[in-house]
Amino acid sequence: MSKSENPSIDFHPLSPKYMGQGIRLSDVQWDSNGQTIVWLEGRSSKGVLVAAGRDEAPRDLTSELSVRAQVGYGGGDFTVGHGHVIFVADGRLYKQALTDKAARPITPSFGYSAAPAVSPDGRWTAFIHSHQGKDTISIVDVEGREGPKQLITGGDFYMQLAWHPNGDKLAFITWNHPQMPWDGTELRLASINPVHKGLPDAFAIETLAGGTNTSVFQPSFSPDGRLLAYVSDEDKWGQIYLYDVNLGEHHRITDDRAEYAKPAWVQGMRTLAWRWDSRVIFALRNSGGCTQLWGYNLDGTGFRPQSTKQFSGFETIASSPTDDSLALIASATTIPPCVITLSPSSGEDPQTIFRSRSTNVIPTSFSTARSVSWKGTHGAHIHGLYYLPDYKERNSELPPAVVFSHGGPTSQHTMSFDPSVQFFTTRGYVVLQVNYRGSTGYGRDYMLHLRGGWGEIDRQDVVSGAEYLVENGLADPHRLVVMGGSAGGTTVLLTLIHNPGLFKVGVCSYAVSNMFEVATCTHKFEKSYMDTLIGPLPEFQETYQARSAIFHADKIRDALIIFQGSEDHIVQSEQSDRISEALHRNAIPHEYHLFEGEGHGWRKIETIEAYYAALEVFLKEHIVPE
Repeated sequence: MSKSENPSIDFHPLSPKYMGQGIRLSDVQWDSNGQTIVWLEGRSSKGVLVAAGRDEAPRDLTSELSVRAQVGYGGGDFTVGHGHVIFVADGRLYKQALTDKAARPITPSFGYSAAPAVSPDGRWTAFIHSHQGKDTISIVDVEGREGPKQLITGGDFYMQLAWHPNGDKLAFITWNHPQMPWDGTELRLASINPVHKGLPDAFAIETLAGGTNTSVFQPSFSPDGRLLAYVSDEDKWGQIYLYDVNLGEHHRITDDRAEYAKPAWVQGMRTLAWRWDSRVIFALRNSGGCTQLWGYNLDGTGFRPQSTKQFSGFETIASSPTDDSLALIASATTIPPCVITLSPSSGEDPQTIFRSRSTNVIPTSFSTARSVSWKGTHGAHIHGLYYLPDYKERNSELPPAVVFSHGGPTSQHTMSFDPSVQFFTTRGYVVLQVNYRGSTGYGRDYMLHLRGGWGEIDRQDVVSGAEYLVENGLADPHRLVVMGGSAGGTTVLLTLIHNPGLFKVGVCSYAVSNMFEVATCTHKFEKSYMDTLIGPLPEFQETYQARSAIFHADKIRDALIIFQGSEDHIVQSEQSDRISEALHRNAIPHEYHLFEGEGHGWRKIETIEAYYAALEVFLKEHIVPE
């Protein structure tokens, strides 16, 4: 029996106000004494650090400053150690005691800093620094009296710094243009010269793994210093390897069709965490978009803590340095993100320390993701996540459907909580999230399919996803919506241009509509991205022209709603302006919403509420029961 047939069940679609009230959670870490965890909350446009001791209530650490790193797409906002937190605000590093609210800067105000890593003895902080297009690994003493100075230079990009427990070595990941971090990176190990006065130097830097066609992710030393764990996709899937520091030998401990790394869009990402005794490494294992917590012994035998089975999405992992406690940001398709701690050996349920959203929403109103696949163009095998709403406006009718295209385009829809999905399913929509060819999470070969094919392959797979819903009687063919932001917005525009009439409505946010702009004017991180996604200029000029929606917008005939931030430095508002002008010129039903003060995505509560309010009205006007 559906909810509409049972008058005793009260059904409430998620309101725009609910959508705006969520708090973003991006990282959680333990202090070095194992007694306190610290996490970062995104509250509207402000980043706030929060601490909680064992059996203590959470308390805000920062108040005046907004904690946020801005190297590339951000991330790597803070670290904790020796009773202090080192964090980034306004591009600078600040130090603050966990028992105090007074923060003081330890680096000067120039360029941008990210990913601080405190040395084991608490004397130094290594960090990523970017200034005038040059990235370095720099170092400063934790009191800010000396330095900073450049420690390691020469690479285009750096991330994921890891100190050896003895403090005499530093592992890190680096890569150069035209590679992106999922294309190819190198794991390097630098020896650090200990000093009594002044700042240390790095020497004898060696490359341990990776290359232009192998991606390496998150080096992590075992607490006893004997092993260095990392993830490598040299055998087509991102698997866990151990490097013996003394013997110089590598050994793979996982071998399955799953991913233990994530596409490194931001700094500070972690999927591995050593147990305090160096005998087990915990990992976040992604298979088919479902992420699970696993533990692996050094011989490769694994186990899954039963207490975490309610979760299907984990954002990060941190291990206590004093016992087997873990801290994670966990969610499921029906569980909003929360900070949890657990002891895998105890078998007890995780303890929820903080919830990102109110729990007064009826849990059964949320829909659960199902992993699906279908045959696409030329028999290609396409993956996605399918959500069936519990409620349908008329039980005798096929429901409307929203087909999502993710951004990146090298990204992935996963079985973590996605409020935008639940916004639609609580209104009776079927949702299909398409992980088109080129997505991560399904092995390196699947990811490489998009090389040279962006704007074509993603569109084909979104179209075949809509056809899959219709052919299997899962959605009303006359009430289909295609939706996406950034690279996903590009897919929306090109689908409306090349497949008119398939979708009733398009929902497009900060879309890349001019491929030339991305190739010539984007930020450093993506400067050479288009060389692999489409091809280098000027040789591929005609392909750029063909796949730039801005030159073909006059072909759009279906209703379209466009959203854009006024301060977007990735996709400038002029691109959305020109799409809107073409729609206006041809009298195509459309709306254009430009949000002041927003960038490449929404942070402000008022913006998020306005976004969903406008979306709801527009869809009510154009997606109506037949």
